[in-house]
Amino acid sequence: QVQLVESGGGLVQAGGSLRLSCVASGSTFSINLMAWYRQAPGKQRELVATINSGGSTNHRDSVKGRFAISKDSPKNTVYLQMDSLQPEDTAVYYCYCNAVIAGILHDYWGQGTQVTVSS
Repeated sequence: QVQLVESGGGLVQAGGSLRLSCVASGSTFSINLMAWYRQAPGKQRELVATINSGGSTNHRDSVKGRFAISKDSPKNTVYLQMDSLQPEDTAVYYCYCNAVIAGILHDYWGQGTQVTVSS
């Protein structure tokens, strides 16, 4: 099992910044990919950004140039730096991890952290 604990959400004014963190812990595992998703009220959960074991990243078009995903592999931690936040970025942000345990792929989710951007 892998546990994901997110932190860093909060209330910020439009144009402000937040940095989300997600720490993965548990039994022996190897991380293939980590990602951030978000879900706004009344909307489907959407992928925000991914980072794989090699450090390659992808960001959804609406956050490119404003958000940046990164990781600290020795700490099993992934970050999401969010700059120039806009009210439409308001959502619960979820950390996701795809990991290998005993040769089997598993998907794990964090509990979510609320990000609210006021206009």
